[in-house]
Amino acid sequence: MRILAIGAHPDDIEVGCGGTLIKYARQGHEVFLLVMTEGGATGEGSIRRREQEDAAGILQAAKLFWGEYPDTAIPLDRESIQRVERIIDEVTPDFIFVHHQDDTHQDHRHLSVSTITATRYTRNVLFYEGPTTQNFSPSVFVDVDAVLERKVAALEAHASQVNKTNIEGLTIVDIARASAHFRGIQGRVRNAEGFVPLRLFINMAL
Repeated sequence: MRILAIGAHPDDIEVGCGGTLIKYARQGHEVFLLVMTEGGATGEGSIRRREQEDAAGILQAAKLFWGEYPDTAIPLDRESIQRVERIIDEVTPDFIFVHHQDDTHQDHRHLSVSTITATRYTRNVLFYEGPTTQNFSPSVFVDVDAVLERKVAALEAHASQVNKTNIEGLTIVDIARASAHFRGIQGRVRNAEGFVPLRLFINMAL
């Protein structure tokens, strides 16, 4: 399979679906990343770009694309939709992962809605969660217990951001581990990532 993960900022993808990407990359599936901004609002853009490139290596991504929008200014317009569409046309993914649309960060929210339009002809589209996601009730789970430490390593590659959670005493790694445990309990495994499907085809051999 060819899998495309889309995120607004460096580290969004790792938080939301990093374990799933690592798991399937290890199984031989191709993983592609589209990051729409350098994340300059919470750090030096060039540093965050380099951190994302390092994390992409840990995820075993075949290619990392950049959207080149300013941080906090991803629009919801025709151009943003077409920018996502161009990457979809190039990658021809079997699965797409993107932010959930109910989110307090405008970049996440706008990108999610743009992607809904851009993926109108894509079969499998799933929303992931992050620290600013709201009203997220997953019905699809991926067991990431065997790859959780690699997900942590991918998050730690974003060294400039690990402690920027706005929650005293909690790093993004702490949040990711807690989320993995909680979603794992919901999915009846030790550690999981949860997703809300826009569309999900399950083709079972009879």
